[in-house]
Amino acid sequence: MREKIGPSMIIGLSGFSLTLEETEFLVRENIGGVILFKRNFESPQQIFELSKELRAVAKRKSDKQPFFISIDQEGGRVARFRTPFTEWPPMAAVGKIDSPTVAFKVAQCLALELAAVGINLNFAPSVDIFTNPANTVIGDRALGKDAETVAKLGSALVRGMIKGGVIPVAKHFPGHGNTLIDSHDELPIENKTLAELEACEIEPFKRVFRARLDMVMSSHLMFPKIDPKYPCSLSEIFLKQILRDQLRFRGLVISDDLDMKALTKHHEKGEIAVRALEAGTNILLYCNEPDSPPIALDAVEKAVRDKRIPLQTVIENAQKVAALKKDSGLDSIPLDWNLAEKMVGNESHNALSQAVRDGAVPASLLE
Repeated sequence: MREKIGPSMIIGLSGFSLTLEETEFLVRENIGGVILFKRNFESPQQIFELSKELRAVAKRKSDKQPFFISIDQEGGRVARFRTPFTEWPPMAAVGKIDSPTVAFKVAQCLALELAAVGINLNFAPSVDIFTNPANTVIGDRALGKDAETVAKLGSALVRGMIKGGVIPVAKHFPGHGNTLIDSHDELPIENKTLAELEACEIEPFKRVFRARLDMVMSSHLMFPKIDPKYPCSLSEIFLKQILRDQLRFRGLVISDDLDMKALTKHHEKGEIAVRALEAGTNILLYCNEPDSPPIALDAVEKAVRDKRIPLQTVIENAQKVAALKKDSGLDSIPLDWNLAEKMVGNESHNALSQAVRDGAVPASLLE
C-alpha cells in the first residue's frame, strides 16, 4: 500500500545532483516527481545531467514510472533558471500585447528550452486576474486585469507549452489576484461569494480546462462564505463540488507547497497531507523542507490503515499519475546535449523575448 502513496508526491532536492539519501528515498518510497529551484541550478549542462540521473533512478522504483521533473518557470521574477536560458519578461508584458499568437509562441519557446534539458512539468501559467493593484504577490505575474484577457491568453500559453513538450499547470485555483497576504507567510482570507468568483476569477480556469490542460494547482486561500472551515487546498467544497462536479475538470489536482505557513500555522504537517487527499488533491507538493515528505507518507499510511482515507483513493491517484505520464510520453524523447545546447538561449528566443518587452513582435518571430 505504501508504494501507492509515493506516486502522489513531488518533492524538492537539496543541490546540483542527487545525494545518496535522496536517491534512496525516491526509490524506496516510489516518489512521483521532483521540483527544482535556483539552489538546483548551476548551468544548463548540469540540469541536463541531473535529468539524466533522475531518468536512470526512476527505473529502479517499484513502478518504473518516470519522474515528473518540474519547475516554476513563468517568466519575469518567477524563473528558477536564468541566463544562459532565455530570460522571458513577466506575463504582464505578454498581456499588454494582447495576442494569443504571441502568447502561444512565448510558451512554446520557453517549453522547448526546458524540455531540451529534461524538464517535463512547469508550474505555469498563472491565470490569476490582477484585480487588486495593491497585490504584490501576483502583480506583473498576471496576464491582465480582466477575465477575458487572462482566459484568452492563458489558454494560448497552455497550448504553446504543450506544443513545446512540457506539461503546463494552471494556478492558483480559484484565483489569487485579489489577495494582499502572501500565503508563504500567512493564510489569506477573502470574503467573496461563489457567485462573485464565478463571475470573474473562475472564468480563466474554465477556459484553460478546454485547452487540454492536464493539471491545476490549488491555492491556500480561505473563502469563509463558501467554506468556513478549510482553505481551498484542503476543501472538498472547492476541489470536489466546484472543481470536479460544477466545472467538470477531469485532470490532476496538485496542491501548492504544503509547507507554506498559510497551512502550517494552523494545522499539523501530517494532518495537512491527509486532509489534502481527503479533499480531492491528487498530488502533494513539498518544496523546501526535507523532513516533511516522510511525515506526510507516515500520516497518509496511517490514515489508510485507520480507514479514514479509502485505499481506493490512493490507488486511483497513483493510476491517474501513471496515465498522465504515459499519455504525455515522459522520457519518450532521448536527451541529447548537442541539441539541448543549441536550444537553450536560442537567438530567436532571445529576440522574441526582447520584442515582447518592447511591446511589438514582428511576424517573422512568430513563424
